[in-house]
Amino acid sequence: MEAKYKRVLLKISGEALAGEDHFGINEEMLKKVALQVKEISEMGVQVAVVVGGGNFWRGRTSKSMDRATADYMGMLATVMNAMALQDAFEAEGLPTRVQTAIEMREVAEPYVRRKAISHLNHGKVVIFGAGTGNPFFSTDTTAALRAAEIDAEVILLAKKVDAVYSDDPETNPNAVRYESLTHKEVLERDLKVMDSTAASLCRDNDIAIHVFALAEEGNVMKAVCGEKIGTIVTV
Repeated sequence: MEAKYKRVLLKISGEALAGEDHFGINEEMLKKVALQVKEISEMGVQVAVVVGGGNFWRGRTSKSMDRATADYMGMLATVMNAMALQDAFEAEGLPTRVQTAIEMREVAEPYVRRKAISHLNHGKVVIFGAGTGNPFFSTDTTAALRAAEIDAEVILLAKKVDAVYSDDPETNPNAVRYESLTHKEVLERDLKVMDSTAASLCRDNDIAIHVFALAEEGNVMKAVCGEKIGTIVTV
């Protein structure tokens, strides 16, 4: 199999890391992710990762807390996930660096674009933690922003669902499954691929999005090789 892309950004949702536990970090899922990233890294693909924090905390779902405070807590949750991923990757022999948008030098490097690109060029996996460092922005927006900054060719959106649907397939059995979409269609139909800020950023910077299920083994490799799995969103 031949890789279609040279540099990718893998966005992993916190919920996907929780696996069937629905909360916290499922170690079996961590190992699955590490093995799949190792596979594509060994093909010469440069891999950056943005991870969500929904397996611990979601800022926007807090009802009584100040939104900015809740969002900062969510950013800290992503750092826990980033550190867990780094440990899993390095256990598989993958050199990995964590960079955070909020400085915490004892556990990670601060985010520096040029340094991140240098790490990628030297074959290291770079995990971006703490979101954008600003409240009111989701980790989907972080993925779009970092992908634009590092010139990634595609965002691999690894989720619990296997594709983009017109509605939640768990609650609506008649939900339509899409194989391909444009950024414009995603925004006009208000499809929940990413939030509108992230989707607009991808559209404006011509970044393709490939949505697929993380739990299915080999899916990351299939997406990198351009196979038709899940949903592909292009300009």
